[in-house]
Amino acid sequence: MQIKEINERYTELAASDCCLSCGGAIDYAKPMPGEMCVDLGSGRGTDVIRMAEQVGENGYVYGVDISDGMIAKAKDTASRLGVSNVSFLRSDLENILIFDETIDLLISNCTLNHATDKQAVWNEIFRILKKGGRFVVSDIYAVEAIPEEFRNDPVAVAECWAGATTRSEYFAQLEKAGFTSVDVLEESKPYEKGKAMVASFTIAGKKPGSCGCCK
Repeated sequence: MQIKEINERYTELAASDCCLSCGGAIDYAKPMPGEMCVDLGSGRGTDVIRMAEQVGENGYVYGVDISDGMIAKAKDTASRLGVSNVSFLRSDLENILIFDETIDLLISNCTLNHATDKQAVWNEIFRILKKGGRFVVSDIYAVEAIPEEFRNDPVAVAECWAGATTRSEYFAQLEKAGFTSVDVLEESKPYEKGKAMVASFTIAGKKPGSCGCCK
């Protein structure tokens, strides 16, 4: 992940009023009371706090982000609102600081495209989900492969377009990680962003259960 550039960009945005997300994974997630949840790329913590209210005092929500400014903003908001069943972790997506098979629900909004090793991220998501645990992820994909000159440009990646993989690559990574059934909940038409044509989508899937009934 282009940590320095992403940290700088999103720390600066932490104090702004701009919209940071390309999708609404939280609208499809449906956290249940008592569940353990994670938001990858939790930003200002808005969705974390919303999920914390839904899972109740017996549940818990982790916000994971790489931006110092976003983490600080999220912690301040949670403290000000008296929300105690949350933690905000500064962590790479490729090495999430959460124990194996502890998470019921994972969400993410327009974050995974920033990762340098996206296969490692999906492997991590599979690792931390419980058997039968689920994810809802909103992200972007590239209509055509992004040229190497932009994929290796940390500023372009931080701008949320140059790190995008193609749709077929995206689903191949999911399958390789171990997710056997993935649903597309919504998908946009292609649009221009930066120097690429991309599309946004929201996908959902489950980690297969040990009984074979959660495929």
